[in-house]
Amino acid sequence: MSSATSGARARARVEVTAAIKDEARRQLAADGAAKLSLRAVARELGMVSSALYRYFPSRDELLTALIIDAYNSLGAAAESAHAEVASAEPVRRWTVVCEAVRSWALAHPHEYALIYGSPVPGYSAPATTVDAASRVGLLLIGIVRDAHQGRGIAVRPVPGGLRTEAERIAADLAPDLPPAVITAMVAAWAQLFGLVGFEVFGQFNRVVENRAEFFSYAATQLAHGVGLSEGMGRGCAGQREEQ
Repeated sequence: MSSATSGARARARVEVTAAIKDEARRQLAADGAAKLSLRAVARELGMVSSALYRYFPSRDELLTALIIDAYNSLGAAAESAHAEVASAEPVRRWTVVCEAVRSWALAHPHEYALIYGSPVPGYSAPATTVDAASRVGLLLIGIVRDAHQGRGIAVRPVPGGLRTEAERIAADLAPDLPPAVITAMVAAWAQLFGLVGFEVFGQFNRVVENRAEFFSYAATQLAHGVGLSEGMGRGCAGQREEQ
């Protein structure tokens, strides 16, 4: 087989794979992830099911591809926004990342629902989704790490009964940061996506009207909760965090 023929087949495979995923996303928006069907995707694309199975052998493999794409799209949006303020003080960097998450979710509600909505019955995400799913979290940890290595951050110590669990979480996620800091980070992570989910899924209807301003305030409070404060720059001396 010539290199030209091989290249043409590779391009065709990329194009067909993209078309399959685009149709699957359309079906997600119309019917939800639980009703995603390879046969329905094939029918809409004018393919026989056996041909589609050469690209995605099962519904779960197609779901996994869509999930990885969604996480990577979200991560790229957050990283791009952060790159524009990378030299700013930590609270600003933190809130910009949080606002990028919100903006992406509002622009891609069905993809957000796929990764942060109700679990799909019968589907268990494989380990191959972890790297993409970690991008926003690692970005936020990096912001806190910079503050920790600079001025320092102050958070309340974890209760004695939680100490072992806090140490385990810190060892898994960021062993260079104190357990109290990482415990606060995990709580902030959950609250961030809870705030975004409430807006995407309509729980703020008739409750919060000025949602952009409300979210900006809430994201700043999350920054304070992990020990960041306004005026905290890189490389300046100050209070260290509680252990």
